[in-house]
Amino acid sequence: MPEKVLIHPAAYSNVSRAVERVFELFPLQLRGKRVLVKPNVLRASEAAESIVTNPAVLRAVVEKVETMGPASIVVGDNPGLFSYGANEESFKKTGLMEASKGYYQNIGNDSVKVAFNAAFLPSVSVSRAVMEADVIISLPKFKTHGLTVMTGAIKNSYGILPGAQKAMLHKAAGSPERFHEVVVEVFRLRVPDLFIVDAVVGMQGNGPASPDLRNIGLVLASDNAVAVDAVIATMMGCEPGRLRFLRKAKEAGLGDYDLAAAEIIGELKRLPDFKLPPMGGEALMKNESMQSMLHSRAVLRPKAGPERCTGCGTCVDHCPVSALSINGQKNIPEVDPDVCIACFCCQEMCPEKAITLR
Repeated sequence: MPEKVLIHPAAYSNVSRAVERVFELFPLQLRGKRVLVKPNVLRASEAAESIVTNPAVLRAVVEKVETMGPASIVVGDNPGLFSYGANEESFKKTGLMEASKGYYQNIGNDSVKVAFNAAFLPSVSVSRAVMEADVIISLPKFKTHGLTVMTGAIKNSYGILPGAQKAMLHKAAGSPERFHEVVVEVFRLRVPDLFIVDAVVGMQGNGPASPDLRNIGLVLASDNAVAVDAVIATMMGCEPGRLRFLRKAKEAGLGDYDLAAAEIIGELKRLPDFKLPPMGGEALMKNESMQSMLHSRAVLRPKAGPERCTGCGTCVDHCPVSALSINGQKNIPEVDPDVCIACFCCQEMCPEKAITLR
């Protein structure tokens, strides 16, 4: 069976029509199931900046899922390199908290360790809500990316990793080519069941946080990430086969980027004069300030200030990898740096705001 990709006109004011069509073409059995809806939440930002999945898209998906009788719904993501420890702040500022309709969870608060590709890291911690979901609906944003050229369905799964593991894997990759492989390895840990791409307003230039926006007026959807990412690449004016992560995904049996073999429902057109970042990842890998930021995020660890800490243990209780314990003599928490994944949930949850990052 050929892979199907839907290309449907949409505005944020009427996006529910496109979402209805998505579920007609890609039906899911959700009754009695645990459903995770994962938007793209790079960082705390205004919805109008189009850095994250638009709240209107999230709300439309949540409202549709509600009608399908799931046992539970969770809306969550682990924000990117810029916003560790600011999960709730990121959802609130973007408008995604309200759009979640009460289903938001800080999925960085609980994680499970899973085996990974030892060429990068022997294991990683993945949000428990991801690994225990029966159905995952991924809501990527149509954007460029300075390291992988574009970010879409496959790259959106990078957010299943809480905390500084993202920076650690950036550093472990060491080159744009190997980072493309890392992205696919993370994606393979738990492949989502449906992808609904917010392409109403996209981003061009040096994403994933570029101010150079592009009105596109579409929602894209598929149950195969490789196929929908190939559509995004084609629309951006990039031959899908040039993207290493798509070649790697095809080699792994995750789908085919050859759209000649796909069923395209709607009109696939290249966006004229679309601005792509450099194809080799130079925008990030040769940027000294970006590399310095990656290093700093990878080595940051939480530290409790004795002048504010009351030893209540909230941080210990909420550490997803049990890296914190109360020092009996000092009655303040201390971190095991070898266990800590620098998700900074402790900082976010501390009622006394006693935890700083050092």
